[in-house]
Amino acid sequence: MNTTAKKDRSMEIQKAMLARHYKRLAEADKTGDKCAYTFVPGNLTELMHVFDLLPVLPEINALQSAMRKKSAAYISTAEKGGHSEDVCTYVKCDLGMSRSGNLGPTGDPLPKPSILLLSYTGCFTFMKWFEILQREYDCPIVMLHVPYQADGRPTPEMRQYIVKQLEKKVIPALEEASGKPFDIDKLSDLLRLSARAEEDFVQVLDSAKHRPSPIDAYFGGVYYISPIFTAFRGTESAIEYYEALREEVEERVRQGQGPITPEGELIEEKYRVVVEGPPNWTHFRDLWKMFYDEGAVVVASTYTKVGGLYDQGFRHDPSHPLESLADYCLGCYTNLNLPSRVDLISKYVKDFDADGFLINSVKSCNSFSAGQLLILKEVEKRTGRAGGFFESDLVDPRYFSAANIKNRLESYFQMIEQKRSAAQPAAGDAS
Repeated sequence: MNTTAKKDRSMEIQKAMLARHYKRLAEADKTGDKCAYTFVPGNLTELMHVFDLLPVLPEINALQSAMRKKSAAYISTAEKGGHSEDVCTYVKCDLGMSRSGNLGPTGDPLPKPSILLLSYTGCFTFMKWFEILQREYDCPIVMLHVPYQADGRPTPEMRQYIVKQLEKKVIPALEEASGKPFDIDKLSDLLRLSARAEEDFVQVLDSAKHRPSPIDAYFGGVYYISPIFTAFRGTESAIEYYEALREEVEERVRQGQGPITPEGELIEEKYRVVVEGPPNWTHFRDLWKMFYDEGAVVVASTYTKVGGLYDQGFRHDPSHPLESLADYCLGCYTNLNLPSRVDLISKYVKDFDADGFLINSVKSCNSFSAGQLLILKEVEKRTGRAGGFFESDLVDPRYFSAANIKNRLESYFQMIEQKRSAAQPAAGDAS
């Protein structure tokens, strides 16, 4: 493996985007900028930009705290305040962070929210989380209720239900919080920018169908999704980033190169896998290294769909702005029922010609972990490919056992090797 990792142009663009955003947040009290706290699944970023509200995403704050090795102390602060060990660790980390100076990834304090914008998409914890934050910050809150796809598909009635909420509840609340009027033409313009970035983003994800895959769609994918899933959808910066990323990935395909890891380019792709569930953030690079040390590349993942199923055809539509926002919220991965998730994972295994699939069962995330053993059995039955299972947590380092996970992964890849050997004809057999 080449141990000289260079920074591509896209990485520099993203770094500059994030720096500008967090600088604005750090200076918000001086400049008068207002912000809205919201979540990744079903986020209404373009609508917030209409009102010049800066997005802040609590679960992103939590995972960044974990990657900076600060989450353990924040979780302890929350538990000392009475929150159970079984509560989602994103919630406890964010709450502990807010009670410890509310310092963002740059070390500067984040501004208090002008409004809490809760777009409910399949995770009940989000509602309780924002109830806690409302008490913490004593600020306005507005909720967009997104119907669950119990039958596996959205209906026109669901769409209209969301549109009415946007018109009657959400938009008036954002107008009041920002002091600015709603401009539907501005929203359409922002959605047009979103659709352009989404197109390039999908091309990047689809590149993993090549052999070798030029990307890792799970570990590398968490960096790729950052602009489009957080504060930058509907901006020219997002378009610039995804155009640069697509060009770089296409060049890697032309050169027949594998993905870039923290230790350089992966030279030999031995295994292609699909991964279900979020990654562990406290030991993110340690977990990634367990994969690339085995020559394993994640060619598709469900986690990179929590902020939208763009790879399944969805694009924001500027000609129907409110309806498009409704369709987006309805289609996020966390709003899919179990049969739909089985369908999607099975499709990924086949479309990306994966050797198998792995499930990371996250202790404190019921939105993902509920039903995962059923998913494993069903996907194995449908695809004939080997399934594997390991356990960790989102941002609580107490629930990451490196030795246990490493043993699980090594056993899993050995099983794939055995299946390959069994499938090969014996020497001398007729071809």
